[in-house]
Amino acid sequence: MSQFIAFLRRNPLATLGLTVLVLLVLAVVFGPMVSPYGPTRLDVLNKLQGPSFSHWLGTDSLGRDVLTRVLHGGRFTLAIGVGVVGIAFAVGVFFGTLAGFVGGAVDMIIMRFVDAILSFPALVLAIALAAAFGPSLNNAMLAVAITLAPQFARVARSQALSVSVKPYVEAAISLGLPTRRILWRYIFANGLGPLLVQASLSLGSAILQTASLGFLGLGAQPPLAEWGADVSANLQYLRESPWVALSPGMAILLAVLCFNLIGDSLADWFNPRRRNELN
Repeated sequence: MSQFIAFLRRNPLATLGLTVLVLLVLAVVFGPMVSPYGPTRLDVLNKLQGPSFSHWLGTDSLGRDVLTRVLHGGRFTLAIGVGVVGIAFAVGVFFGTLAGFVGGAVDMIIMRFVDAILSFPALVLAIALAAAFGPSLNNAMLAVAITLAPQFARVARSQALSVSVKPYVEAAISLGLPTRRILWRYIFANGLGPLLVQASLSLGSAILQTASLGFLGLGAQPPLAEWGADVSANLQYLRESPWVALSPGMAILLAVLCFNLIGDSLADWFNPRRRNELN
């Protein structure tokens, strides 16, 4: 723990990203509890009002409080990001680790399928899948998870290939330990560092892709509060009432930036040479 604290002190970007992310999560979790407004409460007589003491970020075209919608939308957006990365992590790591450890025809079949998915731009593939599945939040999550899983499979396979030749893995195989135990106890556990780095970076990508699908009308549907959908719904008022679209847009920017900063810092932490330099 003392090493980690010293690392944070010498890495101000990691401290900044972690601090802002914690504040953002606290605001999203507890903010709606104390807000006097509901995310779908209409007040058309006070539509497109500027920021004030009663509405800190103003109101939108239907008179709804922008700050309340940003806080409620953050619950969905951040939860979706974590859920998407969790699904992609589980599926991608399982098949990637299996491919790297078993090798042969299994490795070739799995990785050619992974290569086929990676050959498409991630956002374009997510849009195509979401359009095929139908516009909804759950389908958007599934589409983004499918685009992220191959990235975890690639990293997991490379880790499995490097760990599989270690003496302790060869000893476990010679002792006749079950393959499931070897994969979990030795291969996965000793290759976890790069996977955590990939997960933290993928969280930002998942939030950005989900918000993009919401912006295009393929994700969350009105009147549900979601950052990408709110940016799209209020984009036409950007000139006369910029706070309506910029508020959820800045929330997306902050969340993605924080996860990217944390991911870069985790990469330094799991690199012993780099960690010693910063310590």
